[in-house]
Amino acid sequence: MSQSHDRKLHHGPSSTGRPRVLVVAESANPVLTSVSLIGWSFSRALSEVADVHLAAEIRNEKDIRAAGLGTMEFTPINNRRWQGMAWNVSKVLRGGTALGWSTYSALATLAYPAFERRVWREFGPRIQAGEFDVVHRIVPNAPVTPSLLATRCARAGARFVLGPLNGGVPWPKEFAHLQRAEREWLGRFRNLHRVLPGFHSTRRDSAALLIGARIAWKEMPPQYHSKCVFVPENAIDATKFPRREARPFVEPLRVAFVGRLVPLKGVDMLIEASAELARAGRLRLDIIGDGPEMPKLRQLVSDLGITGAVDFPGWVKHDQLADRLTRSHVFGFPSVREFGGGVVLEAMALGLVPVVLDYGGPAELVPPGAGWSLPMGPRTAIIQGLARVFADCLSDPTRLSAAAVRAQEHVFQYFTWEAKARQMVEIYDWVRGRRTEKPDWGIPFGFPR
Repeated sequence: MSQSHDRKLHHGPSSTGRPRVLVVAESANPVLTSVSLIGWSFSRALSEVADVHLAAEIRNEKDIRAAGLGTMEFTPINNRRWQGMAWNVSKVLRGGTALGWSTYSALATLAYPAFERRVWREFGPRIQAGEFDVVHRIVPNAPVTPSLLATRCARAGARFVLGPLNGGVPWPKEFAHLQRAEREWLGRFRNLHRVLPGFHSTRRDSAALLIGARIAWKEMPPQYHSKCVFVPENAIDATKFPRREARPFVEPLRVAFVGRLVPLKGVDMLIEASAELARAGRLRLDIIGDGPEMPKLRQLVSDLGITGAVDFPGWVKHDQLADRLTRSHVFGFPSVREFGGGVVLEAMALGLVPVVLDYGGPAELVPPGAGWSLPMGPRTAIIQGLARVFADCLSDPTRLSAAAVRAQEHVFQYFTWEAKARQMVEIYDWVRGRRTEKPDWGIPFGFPR
């Protein structure tokens, strides 16, 4: 365990009157993406409304300190041996690093308890002494990963908050072949996590369970629903993705995609759906990202005769992504199996109108009137649906402008990190007994009821 940490002992109530929160985020990194960026952004936002001490794995330390802690305290936890072992073994099993995320998640789940044991070794006496009002494990956010901290905190009389939990979206039957292409063979055994030690004790001993998606709510045993609050894990950094006036519509219709170029993202369907309008000069595609599917996608574009209408810029740095996205009117994201979809929120914030599949996380971020959620179905039906949306946008551009305004309103009301932090304070007040009514923003979050 590293001895390089920031420690300020506080006993009794916070001098600021704010909740005192130990944030446990094994992966929290300001320069990475996905779960790591969520862990960092969530922690940093909380530090604006609470007295936060972050415990994260030591591999993140350099980037965390470079980004600046502000008022937040930080302790690096050294679990590199077990975390590295999980990564290396999973790389062998899945045949590389690009695919088979479920395999790595499963092995990381087995390695994770060593991290929490080190957290307890570092913070257990302080938790028992009542130094923290809340212990909040933000990541890992996989429902399959139990927490020994939940039970230890309960025994110490401390309030433990878990989540937001998300993951486990089943492979749609129409795309079962992609499960093999993505090397997600271990996903078939996911339900075995219910028999892992700690599954029920984690839920029983948590003061609140934050649920990030409807599939996670459905999977939660009913006896724990009374302590569940529906709160998606994603939000936007409003300094990087500020509210901007939507791009005025002038043909061609500009459609953007952002993400890993892997089979499940459905980029081939997006390209095929765009082909007819692209050949007519009425649509352009911006495929932002990289991955093993890049050669196939370039060949598909060539075969369809639309090379001049499709750009492949590769990865664009996160702090430059907003400028690139604002060239487009529509955000096309036909991923067939997506847990969260934070990039959808970023595009919506900039005034792009999302077109997603009504399956998994992205559809739960797009309220009525803010975009299109196409039904899951056979590949040909999805391509036809995408093509129909693009044609409708061209025939009636006023629909785009109205949807863009609605999308921005939704994101800036509910899905900035500042809004997320305020939501967490309401939840902390509930578990601390400072409010009697459980916070409720609806399911899906923020949708009209």
